[in-house]
Formats: sequence, C-alpha cells, structure tokens
Amino acid sequence: MKTLKFSNGDTMHTIGLGTWKATGDELKKAIKDALYAGYRHIDTAATYGNEEYIGEALAEVFAEGKIFREDVFITSKLWNDSHAEGQVIPALEESLKKLKLDYLDLYLIHWPVAFRNGVDFPKKPDDYLTPDEAPIIETWKQMENAKNDGHAKHIGVSNFSEKKLKKLISEANIKPEMNQIELHPLLQQEDLLDYCNSENILVTAYSPLGSGDRSKSMKAEDEPNMMDIDVLKEIARDRSAIVPQVLIAWHNHRGCAAIPKSTTKEHIIANFTAADVSLTESDMKKIAKLDRNYRYISGKFFEEPSKGYENLYDE
Repeated sequence: MKTLKFSNGDTMHTIGLGTWKATGDELKKAIKDALYAGYRHIDTAATYGNEEYIGEALAEVFAEGKIFREDVFITSKLWNDSHAEGQVIPALEESLKKLKLDYLDLYLIHWPVAFRNGVDFPKKPDDYLTPDEAPIIETWKQMENAKNDGHAKHIGVSNFSEKKLKKLISEANIKPEMNQIELHPLLQQEDLLDYCNSENILVTAYSPLGSGDRSKSMKAEDEPNMMDIDVLKEIARDRSAIVPQVLIAWHNHRGCAAIPKSTTKEHIIANFTAADVSLTESDMKKIAKLDRNYRYISGKFFEEPSKGYENLYDE
C-alpha cells in the first residue's frame, strides 16, 4: 500500500474508508470488514453523526488484540458551528469521546464557513457568523493548540481554495498539513494540487467515485455517472480491473489519498485492492482529457453573500 508522509515521518495509507452517509450497525460491520481486509485509514467527521458507531467498532477490534490503536490512522473534522473562540477543543474532545480515542491522527476544519454554535445546517442568514466574527485564523490558532497539546497529531483543512490556503499560511504558526477536497477525473484541480505540492500540503480526495449514493435532493438532474464513462470502462478492461479501482488508482498515481465510501464487504475489498492496479502514462493522459471542472458537491448550499460567504471555492 502506498502511503503519504507527513513532515515528522508519520505515514497515512493512500486508500482509506470514507464514512459519509453511513451509520448504525451497517457502518460498524463496514469498519470491521475494512480493518480485517487491511485498511488502516478511516475518515469521519462530527457532522456525519456516526462517530459513536465507529468508536464502538474500533474498540471491539482493538480489544481482540491483533490490530492496535497505533496501527490505524483516524481523521475527523470540526463542524462549522464550532469555529468561534473557545469552541474547537471542546468539539474535538466530544469527537474523541464518541470515537473512544485519546487522540486523532488528523483533525480538519471541515469548511471555510462559520455558523452560530448549535446550528447544524443554516436556514437563515442569522445562522452564520461572518468572517469578521469568526476569523479562520482564530479558528486555526485553536487547531494549532490541539496539535500542541496532543489532541491531534496532525491538523489541516478541507474545501480550501488556493487563495484561502495562501491567506491562512501567511498568518499561521503551523502550516496546514492536509487539504481534503473533492477530486476525480471530472474535477482534477491541477492548479490547486500543484500549489499544495509546492507547500508540502498533502491532499486527500473525497467523493473520488462521484458520491453516487447522495440523496436525490443533493444531486443535479443531469449529473454525470463516472461509472458509465467509456474511457474509464476501456481502461478498466485493459487493466483487468473495474472502474472504481481505476478511479482510486488514478488518485494514487497523482500522489493523493482517496477515501471511497462503501458498506458492502465486496466493494470495500475491491476498493482496497485498487492499490494493485497500475495505470500507464497513456492511461493517465486519456483520463486527463476528461476534466471539466464538474463538482458533485457544489458548495452553493453554504454560500450566503450577505454574511460574507460568496463564491466558496474562489472560482
């Protein structure tokens, strides 16, 4: 399994298990299936509402004595309602409590948007805190404290553009170590990837398979299905693989981690064995031509110009 290496030498598998939209006993079984299959990288977030189930599964597996806490890289994320002064550490401690852990391997600011405390999803402008009321740098300073006090071994961000990263880096004491962003052949984000590489910021791809199991309300009527793209199907046939494996392998060939979500044992194993799929230079060139800057997760649901949140991705 390929790994990404942090500046202190810590490593993270480039293929992890995503858990957005998964919960309950189904998720507990998926976590166990993944760990038994060889996964050592699990991704979650406070807003997913599933940290308790993941914590139960981890505790049960660790109790068996064959896989240990230090073997598994676990990421969670700060929700948008806990950006203000004094809110980051309590939010992190709540995640740790639910996950039954003493520390996280990686903690991320989920979105560059702030809500009033207790707001899960904004319904009106007053649910937001403006960038002046909750400056990202002040949130980040609390993230730095979380790293310094051992709550999180590494800290980073998610859904940050190059512009937002540059501003944060210019003010931070500790540079973000990770940017988790939507990435796939239809949204290749070469410029952002190049910038992150130039700053030694690691990159994790979310929705690497297109997040086809999102609720209908979150989907565009005519959104593309990456499983049906002829170029990808042809490459999969040539490599004796399936399209999801080609997609995951593509991320790994670009030096990115990917966190495909599945709760089906067969798919969990197939995604993990994408590590064995080798793409040629010709394959990569064919996939490069698929880029169309298409987002499955548009971010429009968090844009509120009256509160200072406009053009979330700075495009």
